[in-house]
Amino acid sequence: MDMAAPAGSPDRTDRNVGEQLMIGRPTVSDGVACWRIAAASGVLDVNSRYAYLLWCRDFAATSVVARDGADVIGFVTGFRRPDEPSTLVVWQVAVDEVARGRGVAGRMLDALFDAVPDVGHLETTITPDNEGSIALFSRFAQRRGAEVRRSELFSAELLGAGHEPEILFRIGPVRH
Repeated sequence: MDMAAPAGSPDRTDRNVGEQLMIGRPTVSDGVACWRIAAASGVLDVNSRYAYLLWCRDFAATSVVARDGADVIGFVTGFRRPDEPSTLVVWQVAVDEVARGRGVAGRMLDALFDAVPDVGHLETTITPDNEGSIALFSRFAQRRGAEVRRSELFSAELLGAGHEPEILFRIGPVRH
């Protein structure tokens, strides 16, 4: 995301992020901001801009964006597992640099899980070196009194190009 504030607007870094924090379903146009935030994260596997637009259209019911005023400052993309619709799979979580460390990711995760009806488990994959995501999902499980089971889903060999393995975190059953 462009870190510069638009002309005539206050510098976002001087504001207390969260004063106007709203979490809700994304719209198609939010896909552009999601793509920018993912690219700026430096840690996510960035999909095409088209993919984020499509995600915000076709998976809006299982995804959320966080807004600070009019600015999208974070997103969580997810979907129901086709062969197990009571499981919400979280694909990506990202928070704009100006809002990191302020609990936005955890608030988005809680809001998303609570907004998706008839789910009892949450799944995500995390590389072993991603301590931030491991902490985020472990805290989610703790808040919800849920068990976390970990297992390798995709090996480094399958992922190729020096990619670390993706460890499946299966959390549940989760209390709403």
